Amino acid sequence: MNIQLRYDLDAQALRQSGADLRNSLFDLLHALEASGSIKAAAATLGQSYRHVWGSIRHWEEALGQELILWHKGRRATLTDYSRRLIWAERQARVRMTPHLEALRAELGQVLREAADSRLQFLNVAASHDLGVGRLQELATDRGQLHMKLRFTGSEQALRDLNEGVCELAGFHVPRLSHASAVFKSALGPHLRPGEHKLISSHRRVQGWMTRRETAQAAASAAQAKGWARLRTPGMRLVNRQPGSGTRLLLDHLLQEQGIAPEGLDGYHSRVEHTHVAVAAMIAGGTADIGLGMQAVAQDFGLQFEPLVEEDYYLVCLKERLDSEPVLRLRQLLSRPDWAAELEGLPGCAAERPGEVLSLVQALPWWEFKRQRAAVA
Repeated sequence: MNIQLRYDLDAQALRQSGADLRNSLFDLLHALEASGSIKAAAATLGQSYRHVWGSIRHWEEALGQELILWHKGRRATLTDYSRRLIWAERQARVRMTPHLEALRAELGQVLREAADSRLQFLNVAASHDLGVGRLQELATDRGQLHMKLRFTGSEQALRDLNEGVCELAGFHVPRLSHASAVFKSALGPHLRPGEHKLISSHRRVQGWMTRRETAQAAASAAQAKGWARLRTPGMRLVNRQPGSGTRLLLDHLLQEQGIAPEGLDGYHSRVEHTHVAVAAMIAGGTADIGLGMQAVAQDFGLQFEPLVEEDYYLVCLKERLDSEPVLRLRQLLSRPDWAAELEGLPGCAAERPGEVLSLVQALPWWEFKRQRAAVA
């Protein structure tokens, strides 16, 4: 397999956003599937009938499999192999999109550096969140600030901040009324009062995502709600990677429910790195249930059962709090533009945006607050 990447810098390309991964084989298969005709597929692709027919034969020989079923006077249909190939490519595309977007952001940074000397740059490592992606776009459009954004797990983002890999880290925690050993052990060692400054951004809702037919089947067995559904025999879980905030949330909730993770199909073996990838697996039928954002569930047409409300925070070292890039971001967060952006994401809303908060007061799972009060 050979992979070659190219990008455009002409005027039209610069006005467009987004990144795409394409291959001529899949363009051909999609055209054939949509039209049911080699002639119509050729017209859609802007190619000759002879060229399309030659392409089909070329790919069949290269892959050693038939791609279409065709008889004169009948509709051309894709073989089962072709359908599986399209499904597999779609899964790969979903998983690759965050990496392609990161590459696009890198190229965009180079162009902006050359074009505007007033533009500030902020290196950000953050737990995956649709709102943060919109914040990046808003910062570029309205704040003369380029966020060099890299999505990673909450724990790794904080580790990168302390090691100087990034200047700002994004992580999320549920609103808890009690201390959590899971969050304390994973995130607590990376956050120190006096060293770190917490900036409030927004809140979001996480819950169970399932296909609607899965939810209906569970309802017929009187098991429509969350944890009973997870315990249903044969229910396939898709989990997030270790160290991600959503993986920590699941571990915390499993601990509260008294459920051993080892007994869940897919806890260790079926793992993805973004909410979008989790939703894609459920929508595609390779998993039945997983935790994710309400906004992502709606985008994929999935059933959503809310479980917890979370706070999404940005954190920097104390000496960076009043640096020009961080100041611009704090100002941007406090504007109505940011709250308006979040209105388009179900389950998300601005929460004291741009305010600098006390670590001890903002994170109720941290026992430092109670320890200091006891000493006083």
